Amino acid sequence: MASPSNVGAVHRNLLSALGTGIASGRYAPGEVVTLEGVSAEYGVSRSVVREAIRVLESMGMVASRRRVGITIQPSDKWNVFDPLLIRWRLESDDRAAVLVSLSELRRGFEPTAAALAARRANPHQCRIMAAAVSDMVVHGRSGDLESYLQADKVFHRTLLEASGNEMFRALNDVVAEILTGRTHHHMMPATPNPAAIVLHDEVARAIRMRDEAAAERAMREIIDEAAAAVADEFSADREAN
Repeated sequence: MASPSNVGAVHRNLLSALGTGIASGRYAPGEVVTLEGVSAEYGVSRSVVREAIRVLESMGMVASRRRVGITIQPSDKWNVFDPLLIRWRLESDDRAAVLVSLSELRRGFEPTAAALAARRANPHQCRIMAAAVSDMVVHGRSGDLESYLQADKVFHRTLLEASGNEMFRALNDVVAEILTGRTHHHMMPATPNPAAIVLHDEVARAIRMRDEAAAERAMREIIDEAAAAVADEFSADREAN
């Protein structure tokens, strides 16, 4: 008998397989699949398939109808803000375009969040952001991209929390998936751009000094730098192939 942890792993693996399959276009919009078919294809029980389908249905990726089956939905039905869906889309061949779209989203809210943080951040949040920048300096120099990523995520999570806006705070997982996807899919330079770290330091300092305009400006420059770096890495990858 499978242990609860194994059942959880089977569910997660099937959900990821189906999610990435839909996000990549392997399952085409309008295509109909059945519990029995998915169960046979992946060698899992119908109950595991049913649970995965429930999650995908909540994300707008499939629609389940009795006597019809499970219909793959077009992308305009998807909950594109769902962090899992962002992860799956970044695993597709279209990840560069997805990152461009996500950069445009970030440009729409993170600079404003930085300005609000300059108005509302408490001393503890200011210290966390300053410490995160220090960690980025250390890990940037050593080329430890995973540790750099963790420090970067702490910085942005704290900034969104410091904005004092619950809507911005709720977008933390979206930003975290963007940063993670960029690193894990080799859209980051081997050594992080020192200019990007300096910009993070400028944001942290502006927030600490209550300079809303400077915080907003530096955050916009961070996003622009990241978008340019993604474009450069994508171009280099295309030329190599």
